[in-house]
Amino acid sequence: MSLLTTQNLTVRRGTRVTLDHASLDVSPGEMIGLIGPNGAGKSTLLRAALGLIAAEGQSSLAQMPPTARAKAAAWLPQAREIAWPVSVAHLVSLAQNEREDAPEVLAALKRMDLLDFADRKATGLSGGEQARVLIARALAQDTPLLLADEPTAGLDPAHQIGCMETFAALAREGRSVIVSLHDLGLAARHCTRIVVLSEGRIVADGAPRVVLTEALLAEVFAIRCHIAETPDGLVLHPLSQVAR
Repeated sequence: MSLLTTQNLTVRRGTRVTLDHASLDVSPGEMIGLIGPNGAGKSTLLRAALGLIAAEGQSSLAQMPPTARAKAAAWLPQAREIAWPVSVAHLVSLAQNEREDAPEVLAALKRMDLLDFADRKATGLSGGEQARVLIARALAQDTPLLLADEPTAGLDPAHQIGCMETFAALAREGRSVIVSLHDLGLAARHCTRIVVLSEGRIVADGAPRVVLTEALLAEVFAIRCHIAETPDGLVLHPLSQVAR
């Protein structure tokens, strides 16, 4: 069973190709880290897979009617600003037809450490707190697949780890998450699969221990990293730039 299949997904902006023949197959139980430099095509791949932007090729999600797609996948874009002066619980409940007492809403608030914020106005929260609220709303949609574009941006270290642990828990429960990240350490530690994009193309796809090599990191990111196996799992820490 596949939760998402893309075949030769290609996006053009004028004469420029921003996503070049990207093919993926996502199965239940996967925690996929989508990594690459700025402008590599990570956000473009997520948006094209959802049918939010025009693309050539095929995406199983993009081919679905909107109602069916909303049941199949939840989407968390980069934009984090909340414009509605409603309570945190109400905003999260939008994913469940405004049923604030829905089990999915309460579970999402708990997962994102927001139970104490439930009655507070969402617009009065800090940027990082608002980000957690929007993640909770995506979680409350309770779909088999979640696509999240840089969800840890703006979060403090504890909540970055908590967010990734939550996504990993979803994968262990049989759902799947595709998350674009710039923090390679978080990707190495929490993802079961890494997809690397460079200049719009998928250049590597596999287990973190296989994909995250010194050679690939130097070629794609122009960095030298410390990579080590520890009792807590794979640890990766960027150290310095390298000449290409």
